[in-house]
Amino acid sequence: MKILFVAPYLPSPARFGGQRRIDGLMRGLAQRHDVSILSFNADDEHGPGSIDATRAYCDQVTTVPGLDAISVPGKRKLQLHSMLSTHSFEHLQATRRADFQAQIDAHLERTAYDVVQVEFANMASFRYARRGRRPLLVLDEHNIEYDLQRRSAGAADGITRLMYNSLNWRKLAREERSAWRRFDGVVLTSARDRELLHAAAPGTNSVVVPNGVDVAQFQPSASPVDGDTIVFFGANNYFPNHNALLYFIDEILPKVVARRPMVKLQIIGPGVQPAVLERRDPNVEIVGFVDDVLPYLERAAAIVVPLRVGGGTRLKIVEAMAKSKAIISTHIGAEGIDVTHGHDVLLADTPADFAQHVLTVLADPALGRALGANARELAVNRYAWPSIVAQLEAFYGQLSR
Repeated sequence: MKILFVAPYLPSPARFGGQRRIDGLMRGLAQRHDVSILSFNADDEHGPGSIDATRAYCDQVTTVPGLDAISVPGKRKLQLHSMLSTHSFEHLQATRRADFQAQIDAHLERTAYDVVQVEFANMASFRYARRGRRPLLVLDEHNIEYDLQRRSAGAADGITRLMYNSLNWRKLAREERSAWRRFDGVVLTSARDRELLHAAAPGTNSVVVPNGVDVAQFQPSASPVDGDTIVFFGANNYFPNHNALLYFIDEILPKVVARRPMVKLQIIGPGVQPAVLERRDPNVEIVGFVDDVLPYLERAAAIVVPLRVGGGTRLKIVEAMAKSKAIISTHIGAEGIDVTHGHDVLLADTPADFAQHVLTVLADPALGRALGANARELAVNRYAWPSIVAQLEAFYGQLSR
């Protein structure tokens, strides 16, 4: 098949969750199909080598200057405008880009694609006019965006952000549900998201294609573990991650430090916010962006996922599982992943319970190894990219019949 991906950014080299999903799906499909991508962002905006890294497996790579190429004052102005508009900020941000729309039109005019797969609901705001041979239109919902924003609204800090989120998610819900009706099929990452979709839009063709992991890249290691190091990894400029870090540092970590004074939380990932920077101390180390997260995972005695807001499924969970690490998570953090408390992960939703699980794992390395071994087995059997990609291919076949 000829498959065109339309995305807000290039997928490779994959450095954060959204990239990792698109990278895994595209690499897998490219083994048997001609895969191309049209996206925002070029090397100068997204890091060196992104175009070349994507071309390594892509038939054609086309980029347009970035979707996020907007100043902070410009973004705030657009957000204010969206509060007075019937459209969401995400819709206005995308549709202001006539240059990107022109590239979509040109691609569909000159190439008879079998499938056009659109990544994220905001990219569904563009028009995908079908010319000549009719391609399948598939929307890949990494999260149900309005549900994620609805959940975030309750955790917003400040009346302005609360008002903005409360207004915007309702507009986003209307636009996202409209997109579901326009597309031939919708891909979700969790059963919960699929239930939400079918409650709002019965009859929509949909499938759950969970997030996956490269089990060859994320392999267990014999490297020494630092028994007092716990790791949180992920983009900190993503609100659910930022909210989770503040929750962990303020409400959970002090309970751990009280009984284990030498413990250290390492924060790995880009976009660390001022509120987190202010909390840096001997027990909180901010590493920030790294080219390779694997050495940090290998040294960690445990991985913490204290999310209180979220949607879809967390790539950080399946990647830590593949690395055979002990994972302590909230139920929301592990949502959509077929883990079992006490077998391949420890789950807790209160600060006291979460802290106790961390302390238990740090005090009992054998328990950590057992949890990690079970998690690795689950990752290999259920979340390796080849089996994930096969589910997507089967959905294409179902839609084409």
